[in-house]
Amino acid sequence: MELDERNKKVLCAVIQCYINSPGPVGSRFVTKKYPFGLSPATIRNIMADLEEMGYLQQPHTSAGRVPTDIGYRFFVDTMTSEGDLIEREPLDKFYRKLETLKQDMNSLYNETSRMLSSLSHYVGISIPPNTDMTTLVKIDLLKYRENQVAVFLLTEEGIIRNRVVPINPELTQRELNRLADYINTEFAGRSIEEIRNTISNDISREKIICDRLIEEAIRVCDNVFSLSPANIYVSGLSEMLELPDFCDISKIRELLRAIEDKQLIVSLLEKIADLNGTQVFIGSENPLDEMKNFSFVVSTYKEGNKPAGAIGIIGPTRMDYYKTISLVDMTAKFMNTIFTSDRKGR
Repeated sequence: MELDERNKKVLCAVIQCYINSPGPVGSRFVTKKYPFGLSPATIRNIMADLEEMGYLQQPHTSAGRVPTDIGYRFFVDTMTSEGDLIEREPLDKFYRKLETLKQDMNSLYNETSRMLSSLSHYVGISIPPNTDMTTLVKIDLLKYRENQVAVFLLTEEGIIRNRVVPINPELTQRELNRLADYINTEFAGRSIEEIRNTISNDISREKIICDRLIEEAIRVCDNVFSLSPANIYVSGLSEMLELPDFCDISKIRELLRAIEDKQLIVSLLEKIADLNGTQVFIGSENPLDEMKNFSFVVSTYKEGNKPAGAIGIIGPTRMDYYKTISLVDMTAKFMNTIFTSDRKGR
């Protein structure tokens, strides 16, 4: 239902009051805090109308009102640049630190999640590119045990992955070096997805089996390039436990389950990979059941036109949306410049 200007102002006032201080918001409190020139009785009637339209709800009789997910959505969609945004000094310090870490992707992602949490006081998340989309630069193989090899994988995006995989115990280090040379010659410059598809085709060809070393190379590649989803860097869960919104520990357990199931988060990000700008999922809007008690502000960043990863903040639906959206949006844009400048320097 269309809201008139007066109803919009009262709704936004109630939501801002609730964000600032959790607890049902009463009409007298709104009257004192905002100079609308309206009586408490008028404010109370407007709040009752907003409740009837689904923007507010009353936890129990005689209590004030709290926002619903629909109310928060209206608030976010009509937000302007007003409000308490993130302070520039700590933000600039954060970005200078990230600039120094761009040659060490693991540290970059870890620091990004840590600082997003520190500046927002919610949970910060940083997600590297999907492994399938990364491009192989070099692979090294080092015999680890008689029947195992340590694989070190470097991608064009600067991501270093390592993994121990089984091998034929008869293979020597010299043969492993030849095997690595073969893989680098055949597959360097191609995406992991392309390599996996090529391997599947090669395995089905009888002529590949004629060469024992090539056969072993295909087997190693099949193990290495079946990597699990990229690491998800998470910071701030303990801080969020201190928020009054989460006195019920079961909500945090649900969030932990969602984060631990990396494929769930990765699948969520795949849905927004082609969307521009920062996306906000509020409560029940979240496609993951485990996150329906939370809000998720997330943005992808790119290397050229290709998605390079994502950053986000998870917090209560009673989130400081002004500050959080601004922080995620500015950080994603800064990550774009890091990856773009790094690409030009290659």
